[in-house]
Amino acid sequence: MTPLLTVQNLTKRFQGLVANEGVNFSLSEGEIRSVIGPNGAGKSTFISMISGHLSPSEGQIVFRGKDITAFDVQRRARLGIIRKFQTPSVFLSLTARENIELAVIASGTPSTKQNGRIDEVLDLVRMTALADSEAAILSHGQRQWLEIGLLLGARAQLLLLDEPTAGMTAEETQATVQLIRYLTQELRLSAIIIEHDINFIRDLKAPITVLHLGKVFCEGIFEDVSADPHVRNIYLGEE
Repeated sequence: MTPLLTVQNLTKRFQGLVANEGVNFSLSEGEIRSVIGPNGAGKSTFISMISGHLSPSEGQIVFRGKDITAFDVQRRARLGIIRKFQTPSVFLSLTARENIELAVIASGTPSTKQNGRIDEVLDLVRMTALADSEAAILSHGQRQWLEIGLLLGARAQLLLLDEPTAGMTAEETQATVQLIRYLTQELRLSAIIIEHDINFIRDLKAPITVLHLGKVFCEGIFEDVSADPHVRNIYLGEE
């Protein structure tokens, strides 16, 4: 089976600083991949190159068999590659429904189907009861869900999620695990997730890629990665 996303020898230099070097990575349709590593490991730079917010210094990015290395953010978004940043960026003066409506309209959904799609997305992200509430009065966790809703409204196929559970309660975090697993298992969306909450990573039950000093240090399931003494040393700053 051809991977949904293939990254080959991805490298990013900022003058004398090498943020990522020779990263190889692949992701299948319907797969979740957690990307972890200590601060400065190159995680955000890595997904910024996939989303198109940064251009690689070297390497190639292939999505659905097409070389998209030179594509800008908007062109990648039209293909379904959409990023959620760590800090929610929703329209605070609009209601939750109005926020989702903008994303649905931008996706090109026919006008006769827009209301149904808006309702579907609100239900997916647990926002139906809050549909008429302004985003400004939502909790931080609810804004996180709303922004995931914006990605879904825009017909994302590959979700790039940067710390999606930051600021959430334990209950909200567990609900987010269930949401992401539903989106990937039932709707066949794919997700690359950067997260520091190790319990969230464990509960996702998804393969993990560990970045260290801009390179892929190791990959594997949670049990193997968490038991690796070298990974523990990296997080403790001993390697």
